[in-house]
Amino acid sequence: MRAVTIVLQIFLLAGAGCQWLPTGTGRSVKTDDDLNKLSVYTRYAPAKINIMPLTEFIGHGNTQQLSINLYVSLLDSFGSQIKSPCVFRFELYQKAQRSAEPKGKRIIIWPEIDLTEPAANNEYWRDFLRGYEFNLPFELPAGQSYILQVTCLSSNVPSDRRLSAEFFLKSTK
Repeated sequence: MRAVTIVLQIFLLAGAGCQWLPTGTGRSVKTDDDLNKLSVYTRYAPAKINIMPLTEFIGHGNTQQLSINLYVSLLDSFGSQIKSPCVFRFELYQKAQRSAEPKGKRIIIWPEIDLTEPAANNEYWRDFLRGYEFNLPFELPAGQSYILQVTCLSSNVPSDRRLSAEFFLKSTK
């Protein structure tokens, strides 16, 4: 009889294990599981910005009024062009000749373009290009070389970092 009691106690202890029992709060906490599910989507967030080669100066008649037709695409970590809510910043620099740092004096910084709202984002998005189109007006002397810097500020970018790219432009008018 004593042996049966000992075997029964061992069986109960082994069956109970080290399982954590809920406290009965009625709420389930799944933060680790939710974070793992959300981390999958970070691979589809913007990882790189690309200024498309369609970008060019456009002259307006015989005036010195020029504009830049700028085409920008955002790329995810797989290299696919994506649409994403963000804020774009555009800066134009003089190109420094024969210098290790080709970006010279900043000439223009345009007002930021906020594309976090769907209507504004759709206004600049060109689906057939899988990118954004911007028109940046300015007045500068023709025949000079410039570096255009585009910066993307997005809360979708991991750790809220900034993405930027530079593009060489030469005005011919």
